[in-house]
Amino acid sequence: MGCGPSVPKKYSIGRKGRKCRSIIQEVAVFVPTVCIPVTSDVIHPLRGLVSKDLVDRLSKLRAHVVTLAEEIYYRDVSAVSELQHALQEYLPVVLGLTTKESRLESSVQFRWKTLDDDKECCLASAWYEVLSVVHMMAMLALFEANLILIPKNGQAGGERKVSEDAKKDVVDSLLRASGCLDYSVHRILVQIPAQVKKSFPSYLQEGMLEAISIQALAQCVEIQLGLASECEKATLSVKRRLACEQVSYFSQAVAYYYHGLVLEKGGEVANHISAVCCLSAADDLLSESKRACLSFCLANPVTRVPPPWGVMKNMHKKIPDAAYKKFQVYGHLFEQNKNSALQSIPDLPEFALSLRPEGYELPNTDSIWENVNCQPQIQSLKEHLNDDEDQVDTK
Repeated sequence: MGCGPSVPKKYSIGRKGRKCRSIIQEVAVFVPTVCIPVTSDVIHPLRGLVSKDLVDRLSKLRAHVVTLAEEIYYRDVSAVSELQHALQEYLPVVLGLTTKESRLESSVQFRWKTLDDDKECCLASAWYEVLSVVHMMAMLALFEANLILIPKNGQAGGERKVSEDAKKDVVDSLLRASGCLDYSVHRILVQIPAQVKKSFPSYLQEGMLEAISIQALAQCVEIQLGLASECEKATLSVKRRLACEQVSYFSQAVAYYYHGLVLEKGGEVANHISAVCCLSAADDLLSESKRACLSFCLANPVTRVPPPWGVMKNMHKKIPDAAYKKFQVYGHLFEQNKNSALQSIPDLPEFALSLRPEGYELPNTDSIWENVNCQPQIQSLKEHLNDDEDQVDTK
């Protein structure tokens, strides 16, 4: 995981003809390491082992993915769906290299690089290529989610205005990303020998894939909680359940807030004291969160403190107000029970996590691999000479 500007470079800030001001950009923390494929020699390692049509198709599809990836991440962010389609078209063809019948799993050296440092990883493993493709599909889903959530007008400091339907689309994208990563851990990594996995970059290691998959689910819960908090029909119990589920991921303040509101519905003194404890804990956690956010933004490189949005937009005001008012009303009970065990923070209720990664399955191997026996192909002298000329041209 890392952080990056949440306003794409193609959006310009400031009017034409005016001197550009120095803008401290807001960052989106949920930006995992982005890696893209690098041009690799697919033709010559497979020449004479499979048909020329198959080799040409594999090479052209991969080259198309390389071109689109560079276009999206360096110039035009609008072609995400086109790249997703290109990956889906390429994956069934490259899967043919992984079958035992083909005996070609380690025949081609596939190259990928990370965008933040241009560091390349080159491995002779078709499973590495398959894993990298599925990982990229997950990253594109996260990329789509970020594009929906960031401000579209390019104005710094502006309030995010994201529709309910757009937030639901974000949840779908996050679940799709989580599904790809979950499948990568449990169905793809197990196919790869341990000695090969040792050479994998950090972003393809099991722990990293699991962490991002879980964090994608956490983002879903936060968005769902934000939608529930804005919905008058949503009950306190529903809001508390979502907030408590989120605790299993990374947040506590909102869970204690809603738990306190539920507890105060009881008429007993113990209920009110427990509610005060919960709301006070929520207020303390919120203050700690604000300090941590400010510290993060002041660290090098300096970034702008993002405006609260979603559920936290309301909680930044509701939690301190509720904690203050509750203590004003029931503070005397607190004083009367100073030495009571009631003043300890109540345990939050535990709920089974309701979200699951979206199911993902690898596609079937492309039909072009049918009847491929991977025995040396007989070439005419003309074809052989043409291949040699192609090889010279690529050097």
